[in-house]
Parts: sequence; structure tokens; C-alpha cells
Amino acid sequence: MMSTTADISHELADFLRTRRKRLAPDDVELRTGGRTRRTPGLRREEVAELAGVSVDYVIRLEQARGLRPSPGVLEALANALRLTDDERAYLFDLARQRPTGRRRAARPDPGPLGQLVHDLEPLPAMLLNHRLDIITWNDAMSRLVMVDLDSLPAEHRNVMWLCVLQLPHRDFYLEREQVIRQGIADLRAAWASRTDDPEMATLIDELTSQSAEFARLWDEHDVRVNGRGRKRLRHPEAGRIDIDFDALTPLDDRDQRLVVYRAADDASQTALDTIRGSTAQTP
Repeated sequence: MMSTTADISHELADFLRTRRKRLAPDDVELRTGGRTRRTPGLRREEVAELAGVSVDYVIRLEQARGLRPSPGVLEALANALRLTDDERAYLFDLARQRPTGRRRAARPDPGPLGQLVHDLEPLPAMLLNHRLDIITWNDAMSRLVMVDLDSLPAEHRNVMWLCVLQLPHRDFYLEREQVIRQGIADLRAAWASRTDDPEMATLIDELTSQSAEFARLWDEHDVRVNGRGRKRLRHPEAGRIDIDFDALTPLDDRDQRLVVYRAADDASQTALDTIRGSTAQTP
């Protein structure tokens, strides 16, 4: 029986070989000089030329001879073989490396999840990106947090900005520091793989310069992605509300997450019903 390492090495070799054979010289704008090919696909020499590595290196990779390519070499191979985003991620996973630089382009609109957010009424829900920007939200979420998100500038529709700098929110969370600490740990995890994101850099600079609390907690370097948890709120109209939340990430866009709030107990559900009822009766 092969070891796991051997299995991965052979899978990496097979993957590179099949990706090479599916390409034609015209796909990568290589000149063939009119020569007829006996077998389909690119030659190893052509892949080596496109990736800027030696032919011997490509041969050893395709023969599963124990190489562990660096992120730079993997990036070059991915470009040479015209890999899709999913194939590129698979290549890096096989090599036990993390991608650097280029990432999947951000989706310019909420996509199907945007409609799902509204379909989840009366559950408060919102769609976030990797910066914790609020992409879209439903009425139940607006009523719960008591913020007119439509009236805010786009750069301020951000979970961390609202929590740290929006003054009416200072007493909204009973465990304010814990909520901020968790948000920072989540934001730092996203920042590590997106250090070239100018909007994230601007957000962190603004929060650090305007909030000593944020600056202190940011310097603790905590890292954690929170997929679920509980928040205890003090709502000005409905009183104490305990909320359980789940953050769900779609398979086709890891930069988005759907956050859904649910009442943690009967008293909290009654409070949410009160908020919904009082708002519905307001002209």
C-alpha cells in the first residue's frame, strides 16, 4: 500500500500530465513551425519554456520523484497550463503550499445569495465579504441593529466599523470587547492572504488610528475564523436579546459569507417578534 505522501505525489504528477496533454500549442500561442504532432497536447519542453523552469524539473514532477514545488514555481506552472481558479487551488493543495498574489476576482454583485438574504425573513441575515463589508441585508437585520444601512456611505457599511466607531453601538453588545476581539481575529485571518488589498489596508488604518481599543486588540495578533457563536445584545426597545449566529460560505466564492441570526431562547424570540411587530405598525 502506498503512503499518503506517495499518493499525493502521484496525484500531482498525474494532474500536471493531464493538464499538459489537454492543451494545444495554439492555446498558449506557441509556434510549431508547421510540424505534425503524433500525440495531442503540449510537450514537456514547451511547458518548461512557458513556466521558466528546466525540462528535467518538469520530467521529475511528472514522474512523482519527491519534489515539492515552491509557491512561485506552482504559480508559473498554473499560468503555463492555463489552470482555472479551482484547478490552481487544487494544485497548491496537492503541493501543500499556499497561493500568493493573484486571487479570484471579487464578485461585483451579491449574486444568488443576495436574494436568499431577503428570502430568510423574518430571520435577520446579511451577506459579508472578506473585509466584513456588508454587501446586502434584509429588513429584519436593519431593525435589529437599528442602523439605516442605506444611508451610510459604502465604506462604512462594515461590521467592524459599525461596532468600533458607530457611537450608538457602544452599549449594544453586552460583551463588547469579546465581540470586537472575535471580529479582529477574523479580519486578521483574511488580511494575511490579502495584504495587497488597498481597501482592507485603508479600513485597518482608519480603525487603528481612531480607536485605541481596536489598536490594542489588533496588536495581540489573534487569528480565528468564527463560523458560529452567540452574541448578547441590549436592544433599546426590546431589552436583552441573545442571538445565535451561523456564518456560511458558498463553495464557489470563499470571499463571501452568509450570516444568519436566530433567537437563542424563547425570551429572545419574543423580543425579536416585538421589534418586528412595532416596526410593522409604524407609518
